[in-house]
Amino acid sequence: MFQWKRPKYVNCEERVNDVEPDLIILHYTGMESAEDAFERLSNAEDKVSAHYIVYEDGAFDTIIPESLRAWHAGHSYWKGETDINSYSVGIEIVNPGHEFGYRPFPQEQMKVVLDLCRDIISRHEIRYVLGHSDIAPERKTDPGELFDWKYLAENGVGLWPDPSEAEREKAKDVALNDYDAEKLFTQFGYNPLAAFQDIVTAFQRHYYPQVFEDGSAGQLCDETVARLISLIRQVAEKA
Repeated sequence: MFQWKRPKYVNCEERVNDVEPDLIILHYTGMESAEDAFERLSNAEDKVSAHYIVYEDGAFDTIIPESLRAWHAGHSYWKGETDINSYSVGIEIVNPGHEFGYRPFPQEQMKVVLDLCRDIISRHEIRYVLGHSDIAPERKTDPGELFDWKYLAENGVGLWPDPSEAEREKAKDVALNDYDAEKLFTQFGYNPLAAFQDIVTAFQRHYYPQVFEDGSAGQLCDETVARLISLIRQVAEKA
């Protein structure tokens, strides 16, 4: 376990209007080592932070108390909200990312992410568990297509698509019209001002990662739309 070399609570402030977080945002550190990531998150000059960091061996550190607004989301958007930092808890997950040798997340690490999210959910009314790429699709790719979102959802954290046959049939019509698809992505939560292909790619990183294996990522297809319709239905059912 690393030891903080600087004051613990840097790059943070009070949440605007003392709001309660209703989002969990997951990131990868995207740096060459865990030590580099740890150092950056504790350095006031870098102006970035998160509430937690989870290491590949399953250990984790609390960086910023959840009562404070950590600086992890940057310029971002979800469901009309742009101050994502005030409305979220941010978790950094150690992984070199696409720039430094992206790799699968060890099961020990995933288990701790799951437990940490469950603990946060037990204390806050969390509506969405999202990736950095969901809230900033034009500039972020983390935690990426190798992150096991399905594992989290199967264990009660976040959503995973399960399209019905009726939803698959509806998707065939929607997929023929980008405008209709754009409206659905916006209804789910994505930024309507972001580039459409970036939104599709971000959605697929989270909810349809298989397309990164066959090279079709970023292309709208029936299955992508069916999964989106399924998720919109699940959100409505939970409302």
